[in-house]
Amino acid sequence: MEFDPTRPKWQQIADEITRRIERGDYPERFQLSEVRLAAEFGVNRDTMRKATKALRDSGLITTVPNMGTFVRAAEGQRDGE
Repeated sequence: MEFDPTRPKWQQIADEITRRIERGDYPERFQLSEVRLAAEFGVNRDTMRKATKALRDSGLITTVPNMGTFVRAAEGQRDGE
């Protein structure tokens, strides 16, 4: 991925992961690895943590302590709907 120097890297990464979730590349309950993603995007863990925080804040992913970070179900598919 080529980064736009006018925007924070973490924001561009969050946007790319959002696109991947929306396209179905990362389906519901898919486990995201900060270490793997940081290596893929060529950034440090702090940058990746900012990106995952933004995704968590937007409700696209959830982090379960001692288990990992996962893609959340789409609206209308949560709680057995």
